[in-house]
Amino acid sequence: MFDCQTCGACCASFRVDFSSQELEDNGGSVPSGLAAEVNHSTCRMRGTDHSPARCAALTGKVGLKVGCGIYEWRPSPCREFEAGSDACLRVRTRHGLTVDDSAR
Repeated sequence: MFDCQTCGACCASFRVDFSSQELEDNGGSVPSGLAAEVNHSTCRMRGTDHSPARCAALTGKVGLKVGCGIYEWRPSPCREFEAGSDACLRVRTRHGLTVDDSAR
């Protein structure tokens, strides 16, 4: 099993878009200050559209020790991302982290 708290590759790889209804200003739980409006119905986590991407809520060093500053309030794409999925393995490889099939 992969330990997301020593990885963080997904938080430093993907653009994270989500419904503006998830923002705390609109009754949701995602802190509004950590998101930027994309259009009237979609927001994006700050930092995830940079090159290289790195979510503004990510703390620590990818591959060593990381954390999410808003874990309890993170948006739905973050909640739905699966450790060990194909996407997970691809970004781990991109960041030079071990990908071991026996860990699945």
